[in-house]
Amino acid sequence: MLKSDNEILQELAEASAGSLYMSESDYPFELVRWEGGKETPEFIRGITNAPANEPIEQVDLDTFLRRHGKLAQLLKDNLANLKVYKVGRINMPVYIVGLSQEGNLLGLSTRVVET
Repeated sequence: MLKSDNEILQELAEASAGSLYMSESDYPFELVRWEGGKETPEFIRGITNAPANEPIEQVDLDTFLRRHGKLAQLLKDNLANLKVYKVGRINMPVYIVGLSQEGNLLGLSTRVVET
């Protein structure tokens, strides 16, 4: 049975509760729901108001979530075309998003610090 966006977000909220993404600083995961978007750097830049010259790097999901296997599997089980985007330099928001059956981008965001 296909899950609704709300059901997927609820499962992601429960699975990520209390989890921190560890880099040079530790940040929690937050839910992402963007209606009718496409998982492209251009869309990410627009919805996050990133400046036109801000770099957007796509990284591998399994590598990025290697310490969070349950989250990675939950995302894979429920979303299509999963992508991970780092936006900017040094202190970067990260968006882990994929397409839901309802046609929206869902997933998680966090922040990483890399100097």
